[in-house]
Amino acid sequence: MPLIRKGPDKDASSQPKPDAAVMLATGDEDQRWAAARQLALAPKNAPLLGEALAREKSARVREALFTALAQIGTEDAAKIVLPYLQQADAAIRTQPLDAFGAMPQAVLPHIPSLLSSSDRDIRLLACEIVRHLPAATATEILSRLLEGEADANVCAAAVEVLAEAGQPDALPVLAACARRFAGVDFLVFAIDLAANRIRGGAPDARPA
Repeated sequence: MPLIRKGPDKDASSQPKPDAAVMLATGDEDQRWAAARQLALAPKNAPLLGEALAREKSARVREALFTALAQIGTEDAAKIVLPYLQQADAAIRTQPLDAFGAMPQAVLPHIPSLLSSSDRDIRLLACEIVRHLPAATATEILSRLLEGEADANVCAAAVEVLAEAGQPDALPVLAACARRFAGVDFLVFAIDLAANRIRGGAPDARPA
């Protein structure tokens, strides 16, 4: 008697997938992680991801949520990420910083408020975000910061970025900053190094 093969009841690929929004709210860690990745495919899901981020305790899933918002990359997504820069936990602050690095144009409208924050740590983090912007934009923003910044460490963070991406327009501002902080040796040294790199045309692959 010939062997009769019994076909599968239903192709596995045709099986309905669990609703990602439901899995994000009620699933286990792996399911929430997978749901975050799936929901990154549509910008309309940004608010849903933000709600999940506010209650998420798993560092792995939280990272997936930040990554999803960065993939969406809209100003609304950036606005959701923004408050997490103020977390006391440095490990949590690193995740929104990485997210902003992946969507610098979306966070650009928020840069002025970050750089004018009364919290020095926020201003320091903002300098790191500016690092990911085009060279001309970074030069303009950080030059404006250096004109009025009173904290030597924040100035040093801005100077470090300018050493990497600064354009000649920054040279007068750097010189003025060096005069204001003449007694702060580490900052004067950093400014001198940055100015020399700018004058020498230090390599920078980013567009102007």
